[in-house]
Amino acid sequence: MTSRESIGLQEESCTSCLICVRDCPSECIEIERHSEQLTEGRRPKTVHVLDAFRIDYALCMYCGICIDVCPTDALSWSPIADLSVISRDLLVSNREDLARRWKGQSQS
Repeated sequence: MTSRESIGLQEESCTSCLICVRDCPSECIEIERHSEQLTEGRRPKTVHVLDAFRIDYALCMYCGICIDVCPTDALSWSPIADLSVISRDLLVSNREDLARRWKGQSQS
């Protein structure tokens, strides 16, 4: 049985493909990205670069669909379970918060 505490982000694995945003039934994930041209090799290649990644845990159903559909395994269940906060605004986690959760560190 999988423990479903919170979602962690491994930022270096995220390709900003937006699949998690598209498949999230509660629409709690937001990604901001920009495109860059790489000129390695014969042809130029366009890649997406992650600018911002946010999850609103007030909307999240903890269904795990975002984790299941991520093609690069950038999202995973985190061992950090304590999401108690004093304000609803603090339930929106940015990419730094999510990266800390992936590494299993608390939000001090």
